[in-house]
Amino acid sequence: MGADHAGRAFIGSFTSAGGRGISVAAVDRDTGAPSVLASTDVLADPSFLAVGRAPGTGGAVLYAVSETSDGAAAAFGIDDDGTPRLIGEVRPVDGSSPTHLALAAGHLLTANYGSGGVTALPVRDDGSPGPATGLLRHEGRGPDESRQSGPHAHQVLADPSRNWVLSVDLGTDSVRVCALDPESGSLRLHTETALRPGTGPRHLAFHPSGGHAYVLNELEPTVTVCRWDAAGGVLEPLGETQVLPQDHDEGGGAARAYPSEVVVSHDGRFLWTANRGHDSISVLTLDETAEKPVLAAAVGCGGRWPRDLTLDPTGQWLYAANEHSGNVSWFAVDAETGIPVHAGSVEVPAASCVVLG
Repeated sequence: MGADHAGRAFIGSFTSAGGRGISVAAVDRDTGAPSVLASTDVLADPSFLAVGRAPGTGGAVLYAVSETSDGAAAAFGIDDDGTPRLIGEVRPVDGSSPTHLALAAGHLLTANYGSGGVTALPVRDDGSPGPATGLLRHEGRGPDESRQSGPHAHQVLADPSRNWVLSVDLGTDSVRVCALDPESGSLRLHTETALRPGTGPRHLAFHPSGGHAYVLNELEPTVTVCRWDAAGGVLEPLGETQVLPQDHDEGGGAARAYPSEVVVSHDGRFLWTANRGHDSISVLTLDETAEKPVLAAAVGCGGRWPRDLTLDPTGQWLYAANEHSGNVSWFAVDAETGIPVHAGSVEVPAASCVVLG
């Protein structure tokens, strides 16, 4: 594979389930195929990753959560041969079982599923995280006693305007909009948007126009369409759409589905969801209003228990991290229909996420 035709993929996995930790892969831009170069298990259960830049040098930095009861986050540089190299210290996040992280306003943010809240850690000049400066604890519960006995923050991300931080909470059936102080690193709750009780919101993705967001629900296979007001920092639910075919009847003996990730195409025409249990990728079409997704198809994910879904920058390739089958599959996206066509898979035990950089 020539250097001119290679990109990079970073794959997280659960070391507690036999995963290699963080793997770095070269990606052939012509075929979409990833080839694993190196791995490190220095961080336990790095279930989610994010790519950023060191403020002081501009060098690429890979960030990871440690989804453990103690809860931690760390930064890695990538050597020329692909080997991940720890930068600075592994930092506690003052919360348990962090499942997601993002960068905003000079800080690394983690969503802490176990304890229910969001933590902010300042990013130092070398790209490493400093000690936590802000912690916003979520409160509340939902009707599902087995999954919603308390708050469970599952995702944190900045909105397209970069003025707000949103956290999606499966336990409280809500999305919180927060303000992050770039100087102190403190987090302040601005608004909280209630979604239908029992839906268990997991992840959110914005439309490229910035005016709408799509919240994927884990406890019911639906996506909630919302209008986003960046000026006021207000998220307004508009309605729900099923992400599985009508013939999927869980009450009739079909395996229960637990949707995990939602991705919107770069041109705003398609929306994809990964569906664990159903082991599929759903394709929904979006019209010019961006408010009425229509389920067009559901195709096999190329494995079992797709935990994550990632679209490459060209919009040509879609990647699924299949946790239970231990592989990452990739798909060629049909430009006209949005339907992904399986192109191949690579073994990655206990795969949890894929990010490209």
